[in-house]
Amino acid sequence: MKNATLKAVLRWTLAFCLGSVLAQAGSSALATEITQLRTERADDGVYLSAQVKFELPAVVEDALTKGIAMVFVAEADIYRGRWYWTDKRVASASRSMRLAFQPLTRRWRVNIAAGAIGNVAGLRATLNQNYDTLPEALSAIQRVTRWKIADLAEVDADAAHRLEFRFRLDLSQLPRPFQIGVAGQRDWAIAAEEEQRLQLEPANAAGGGKEVAK
Repeated sequence: MKNATLKAVLRWTLAFCLGSVLAQAGSSALATEITQLRTERADDGVYLSAQVKFELPAVVEDALTKGIAMVFVAEADIYRGRWYWTDKRVASASRSMRLAFQPLTRRWRVNIAAGAIGNVAGLRATLNQNYDTLPEALSAIQRVTRWKIADLAEVDADAAHRLEFRFRLDLSQLPRPFQIGVAGQRDWAIAAEEEQRLQLEPANAAGGGKEVAK
């Protein structure tokens, strides 16, 4: 099965390199936008919620349907302002979201893990979900809900802080032969970042439970 999968990846990569997709190198990438970014303070830490808007390029969707999993990464850093030196990073968090198509069931699977996802065998996912359609699966990846990004003790209530939030498609997680074909292709550049002053809103007691992946 592994050999068959590897051969399929190599065949698809070769077709990608020689086919019409490479002719689209000059086309503009679809915009990726971060909206509804907010943070809130709870008894046990700082939580982030956001919506990431992007359209999946046709070349990425084609690769997905041919069995190539995609990994999206969200990263958040909190910096405390210092008038006498550069701002100090006081908290950092990252999460990986792996999207894959399951040909046998014709369903889409999303795995969410804290930190980096290495491979399927070593997947430290804390949230796994299957979806009937690609738009449903993408919605789960594009919506970040109450993600814990810091412990409360890491954020000084009397100091000014700023938040940096980033979202991207991690091309380094693609099969190595496949990375050669997509290098430099703007159609694969799904990425956005947002920076703002950290404003901690009170946690909404009626807002439901915490998200599983932290």
